[in-house]
Amino acid sequence: MINIQNLVRDVQLVREKSPLIHNITNYVVMNNTANALLAIGASPVMAHSIDEVVEMTGIASALVLNIGTLDAEWVDSMVLAGKTASLKNIPVVFDPVGAGATSYRTKVCKRIIEECKPSIIRGNASEILALCHANTQTKGVDSTASSDSALDSAKALALLTRSVVVISGPTDYITDGIQVNTVENGNSMMARVTGMGCTSTAVVGAFAAINKNVLEAATHGMAVMSIAGEIAAFRSPGTGSLQVNFLDELYRLNEETIQMTIKQPASDEIL
Repeated sequence: MINIQNLVRDVQLVREKSPLIHNITNYVVMNNTANALLAIGASPVMAHSIDEVVEMTGIASALVLNIGTLDAEWVDSMVLAGKTASLKNIPVVFDPVGAGATSYRTKVCKRIIEECKPSIIRGNASEILALCHANTQTKGVDSTASSDSALDSAKALALLTRSVVVISGPTDYITDGIQVNTVENGNSMMARVTGMGCTSTAVVGAFAAINKNVLEAATHGMAVMSIAGEIAAFRSPGTGSLQVNFLDELYRLNEETIQMTIKQPASDEIL
């Protein structure tokens, strides 16, 4: 179950503190990600040069690493930034975009996990499966598996990496390997807009910046994304307007909207 008062509290804290979120992300989603972070109240910065990532990470409240458009120099920057964040106890949120699509992409994912020690790993079901099973392949960056089919792998990955693992899908699963939270809001149209998953990762980073309970922070970030996306889809005749309406709903999100919209599961799982 999501504690609604804690969720509302964290939304307010993001807006009050406006945490600096350092993103080393891909070309496709930079604009979307920055605007979403601004809409929820955080302060985004996109800095990938190896000459400045140490300094930039050092002043950030969270680091988001996203390998969507892979480049060897950017990977080195990500690892350097991730190691810096780890030393300074700054949360690292990792998005293994397209893990399993190519051997190089999967190898990079494993390097980042091993060297950067992410606090949170967020991906779709196929990406999470690929991080656990070498023979799993993705369809480019799209999932070919359902989110519930990857839950056991997500739990194992969480325990192995001592991180919180998030599986995006019709139902989002968030687990530390023992407890499993679910988010059931959202709309299928969101999957037709590029970068929604990457945006989720960045928004999760904003909540990790203000809440040291990593499981709760990841759950709150996914809940905010899903609630805003669900309302925006209702107001949108197509995917073009969804992108704009989604940002508006993030910006307008308040306690009343959360109370009226959030879908609570019958129970969350504890092993």
